[in-house]
Amino acid sequence: MLELPMSTYIIDLNPIIQLTPSQFDQICIANPDLKLERTPKGELVIMSPTGGETGNRNIEIAADFVLWNRRTKLGYLFDSSTCFRLPNGGDRSPDLSWVEKSRWEKLSPEEKQKFPPLSPDFVLELLSPTDRLSLLRQKMQEYLASGTRLGWLINPSDREVEIYRPDCSPQILTAPAVLNGDPVLPEFTLNLGWLWS
Repeated sequence: MLELPMSTYIIDLNPIIQLTPSQFDQICIANPDLKLERTPKGELVIMSPTGGETGNRNIEIAADFVLWNRRTKLGYLFDSSTCFRLPNGGDRSPDLSWVEKSRWEKLSPEEKQKFPPLSPDFVLELLSPTDRLSLLRQKMQEYLASGTRLGWLINPSDREVEIYRPDCSPQILTAPAVLNGDPVLPEFTLNLGWLWS
């Protein structure tokens, strides 16, 4: 079996430079083929594209969110290529995210065009074979500290989902058939039975 190399790299530039949001923007513009993030400490995070199985899982999950959001018209959905400028100083790209309608519409056209300066109301991270679980858990805590109200970390290999809410320890579910998004995602349910079979 071909093993994929570890594909998340964190580069601490602080010994020589404090990476500012503006410098991060310039690095992203100069390297459009790279998927980049910036931690609140100013570290540069470099990630590779996902493999086919993870990409398929991502799109299957996203389809349920798109159908729900089109029906309810309660907010805006974003894919993994969207980078948010979080209030705590990081620049992060969740696998899937949702922002409540009134919060998104308060942003200026320029803020919507660039890295939106807010934390999504909901984030979803899907652990891929090349991800480090510890780093994704730190990222989920970073979202919460920035104002995210609900987060789901889906771990297919361990058949678990970690549910993150403000001021609570993560709740771990084993192979749940369905996840309920209330009250953050009103009337939304994500069917995950197919993922565990």
